[in-house]
Amino acid sequence: MTQFDIVSPSAIQAGDATDAYFDRTVETLEAADRNPEVLAEVTASQFADGDWSLFAGLKDAAHLLEGRAVDVDALPEGQLFDGGPVMRIEGPYLEFCRLETALLGFLSHTTGMATAALEARRAAPESLVLSFGSRHLHPSIGASLERSALLAGLDGISNVAAGEVIGREAGGTMPHALVVSFGRGNQETAWRAFDEAAAEDVPRIALCDTYSDEVEESLRAAEAVEGLDGVRIDTTGSRRGDFEHILRELRWKLDQHGHEELDIFASGGLTPAALRELRDVADGFGVGSYITDADSLDLSLDIVEVAGEPAVKRGKLGDRKEVYRTAGGEHVVARAGEAVEGEQLLEPLVRDGELVREFDLDAAAERALGDAEHVGFGGER
Repeated sequence: MTQFDIVSPSAIQAGDATDAYFDRTVETLEAADRNPEVLAEVTASQFADGDWSLFAGLKDAAHLLEGRAVDVDALPEGQLFDGGPVMRIEGPYLEFCRLETALLGFLSHTTGMATAALEARRAAPESLVLSFGSRHLHPSIGASLERSALLAGLDGISNVAAGEVIGREAGGTMPHALVVSFGRGNQETAWRAFDEAAAEDVPRIALCDTYSDEVEESLRAAEAVEGLDGVRIDTTGSRRGDFEHILRELRWKLDQHGHEELDIFASGGLTPAALRELRDVADGFGVGSYITDADSLDLSLDIVEVAGEPAVKRGKLGDRKEVYRTAGGEHVVARAGEAVEGEQLLEPLVRDGELVREFDLDAAAERALGDAEHVGFGGER
């Protein structure tokens, strides 16, 4: 028994984070002295269907397959796709049979979160958008969340340990608990205490809806803290009313009292629709549950060739395939060797167990934003 209900990295790497029927498969094939050379593909829908997803989780998947006697091709990290294979694996089946469960988990969950984060990014392209979702996930996968958010082009993360894992610094200012700790009526004391204690490079953003009206507390914070950078409004939805109206009133009255320089940040259950509604009045947003509550993409791994011959179950497409992005933004799935005018997307990832690709998060985020523009992802809805 372990202290926390967390499967260890070593167990994942060993193939122990698997569904039991893969253990039965290995036992059966080994007993039959059979280990066929196969071509397997990871897919969602078979054909392009216009339902775009942002490919994420590839770094973890690559390290899972590294060191195995397989060749792997995959889409680039940060590529949008709407059908066809995102990865193909070639080699003796027993080299990766027991890895399927973890492999699909690495790709499916992160792709779902990254896609939701990209929706938020595209809803407020000129605004600061931060990932606030760590509290909605098991802490063991906080780094997967934050990497997915940055992959989608979000501007920052909140999880400290996750930041250390992915090499990015987490940010944040204050929760309601800090203000509550100083007591009702002592908001100024709380804001000033934060200003005095926080490092110089931490933005001075006061949370201004703990006890009183949002406008009232914001004006009090503006007067209490010299050099205040902005205010954050995080009012619970049950007390919020018309959030756009509240923020427009707040902007008006801050300006009226000579605080035009103060930014307004909004958080609390925000969706892309809310960001589109508020982006002209708020300067930045924290988005959490919309990203973490995203459905995992239903990816599957299927053998499509055995010993070089088509072999696939009902409902799946046999033969080796390629996928392309056309100049017009279409995602085309074709048999390998077919003539298609477009950029071929599947690229070498692993060759005979050796990882042959590097992972640059900034480059992947740039790809995601560029491809989203190319295909028209996340337009007005």
